[in-house]
Amino acid sequence: MRPLRTILLALIPASLLAACAFPPENALYDQSPGIPPYMQDNFEDYVSETRDWIASHRVFLTDDHEMEIARNIPFEVRPEPMDANKPSRGVLFVHGLGSSPWYFHDIAVAMAKDGWLARSMLLPGHGTRPGDLSLPDYEDWTGSVAHQVALLEREVDEVWLGGFSTGGNLVTSYAARNPDIDGLLLFSPGIEPGSDLLFLTPLVQYLWDWVDADPEDNVINYQSLSTKASALYYRSVTDVDDALDAKPFDRPALVTMSADDSVLDPIAMLHRFETHFTNPASRLVWYDEVNAPSNDSRIENLNSNLPDQQISSFSHLSALFSPDNPYYGAKGSFVFIENGQEDIERPADRALLWRSAWGYMEPGKYHARLTWNPYFDALIDAIGDVTN
Repeated sequence: MRPLRTILLALIPASLLAACAFPPENALYDQSPGIPPYMQDNFEDYVSETRDWIASHRVFLTDDHEMEIARNIPFEVRPEPMDANKPSRGVLFVHGLGSSPWYFHDIAVAMAKDGWLARSMLLPGHGTRPGDLSLPDYEDWTGSVAHQVALLEREVDEVWLGGFSTGGNLVTSYAARNPDIDGLLLFSPGIEPGSDLLFLTPLVQYLWDWVDADPEDNVINYQSLSTKASALYYRSVTDVDDALDAKPFDRPALVTMSADDSVLDPIAMLHRFETHFTNPASRLVWYDEVNAPSNDSRIENLNSNLPDQQISSFSHLSALFSPDNPYYGAKGSFVFIENGQEDIERPADRALLWRSAWGYMEPGKYHARLTWNPYFDALIDAIGDVTN
């Protein structure tokens, strides 16, 4: 009998095998001794113990360790003033694959101003080093989400769930099976992946450890991706497929999607919204140069080609962030320079950069990734409309 490895190699396309990576010797690609505990009795202990874990096991990228810890731990924002009336509405946010709870900082702050208790959790395997994405099982992700929902339900009467990318899959699966959840806020949900080869990731994880191993310079997002993490994402796709196929989601949902998303299949997500998010109050915010190819009156079209702002298209992550965000905003400290344009000369002056989704090219213009939402205030208004 041929060894399993030989059989798997024969089944997997050469194009996928060529994409597998071998990282350099670096602590970033090693693993911590485990994942942090996530079943604490209250949210305060969860934050405190997660902070201690990250402080002990994170491979820091800068000298500002406190900043890195703060942008990778779970957090909550409570409405002000903190009077005797506790908030009646709460939202739990779940970040995407490789990212951090801080992805929801701007939206959480805005919703707290509107009276919400807003929390953002950390998925096991995140916040420390890319190597740790090979540690959790899918049940760690679903279990941690379910536990944080239970903690939030103790404090508020009305619970909404929000998710970005993979986090969108996790919260949709949970909400679809739990009718006590009042609604969903989904930002570039990973329900419809853009790759036809994703189904092979459960096999590939037994052959290689890494799909991609890139230099790490972003304190709130892993740049490298393990094959185990890819397989976990695929599991989230099949899970949400099963949940929505069993019953369309009939409570209100806000969904955002860029027609130029390089990670997902935007048209497939558009059709999924039309058929599986059936509540008349639901809304899809569609970022594109032209209107979405749909007659669904619940779709809001926003122009993504804004040459006066040097923006050519919207990226997978841009909807989440205010232009004033100190890290990803228009004048933020981090710029996604590597954007699939190796053959185009990069300008020395940052002011000359254009912004777009990954891989967009146009003669005479170098495009960095767009990491903020020029329509952020309109998004907050849309959240208010759907949740009210």
